[in-house]
Amino acid sequence: MNPFDFLTAWTALLQVHVQFPEGAMPLVEQVLRWVHFLAGITWIGLLYFFNLVNVPFMKEIDASTKGKVVPKLLPRTLWWFRWGAVVTVLAGLLYFIILLWRDAERTGSTSVAWKWLGLWLVVWVVVWFILYALVCTSPAKATFYTLAVIVVVVAGTWGILALLQNEPEIGADNRALSIAVGGGMGLVMLLNVWGIIWRYQKKIIAWTQANAEQGTPIPPESAKLARIAFLASRTNFWLSWPMLFFMASASHFAFLGR
Repeated sequence: MNPFDFLTAWTALLQVHVQFPEGAMPLVEQVLRWVHFLAGITWIGLLYFFNLVNVPFMKEIDASTKGKVVPKLLPRTLWWFRWGAVVTVLAGLLYFIILLWRDAERTGSTSVAWKWLGLWLVVWVVVWFILYALVCTSPAKATFYTLAVIVVVVAGTWGILALLQNEPEIGADNRALSIAVGGGMGLVMLLNVWGIIWRYQKKIIAWTQANAEQGTPIPPESAKLARIAFLASRTNFWLSWPMLFFMASASHFAFLGR
């Protein structure tokens, strides 16, 4: 039985003209998109909160106030922040795989979808490792780091498009190519969240709480870790702009392919 038959019958009785798609796959895709959007709003909303509100606020309060605020505020917001990132990327990745599979079917070989996905993962994971090395080795050199990030991300974008557009057996369309770029930036942002921001912030939170409750001195390395976490968060803030542009371009601005 079509899962939409019951709803279609009720809308007919109510004289509401609604045409539901046939089969279960459109419903699966719509649920994935909805989850992706909902989790993404949570994740990016908190990212903007941290960068536009929390960072300036923390600079204005004294150490004693910070000792009360940080242990209460950051663990809660960072929980929603990091798990929102996971759900966003996982839902988007499943939807992305469906698109790749559909493109691959047009070539007559669905196996190329996995080749496409493999190329995508390799390019963007390499991009993240380079950014990770840069932020850890030069946290004090903001200008150099900013320019390096631009170069590396542009190179990653060019690389994935060059690989996929020049791969005749893949035949990806604009939607898949746009998501390959935007989703790749989202993957880098996820790795920043779990590989840098949360890994360092949980140490800073514990040290701040111990200082407030027991008077334990905050280790000198705290400042360096805070700086690295800040740069990773600020990188995600700026990356979210082109990421959202490419994700929106998937269906509304065809400029990368068919």
